[in-house]
Amino acid sequence: MREIQNVNDFNEIVKGNKPVLLDFYADWCGPCQTLLPIVEKLANKHESDFTIVKVNVDKNPELSQKFQVRSIPALFFIKDGEVKESLNGLRTEKELDDKIHQYSSVKAH
Repeated sequence: MREIQNVNDFNEIVKGNKPVLLDFYADWCGPCQTLLPIVEKLANKHESDFTIVKVNVDKNPELSQKFQVRSIPALFFIKDGEVKESLNGLRTEKELDDKIHQYSSVKAH
């Protein structure tokens, strides 16, 4: 799973033709560390139809500010260049998988 390093990385990813899931996290955040393997598993599962990337809030304050991230983990679903939905806190794999299918052009497998 790719990690966004800066705003330019983010702009390149959003320009792509796939929907995007941004996972804002920090190394010191317990719930973020719990969520990480789930997000990584989903990134592998959906790599052909969805771009899933992580954003370290400590390394990317500019991007965190752009998305007004106040608590983490924070997840943003982006399609056609705009945020369609955001979720805060720990989520289940099924819940995230369902959301990915909701915003993906590929129907449930």
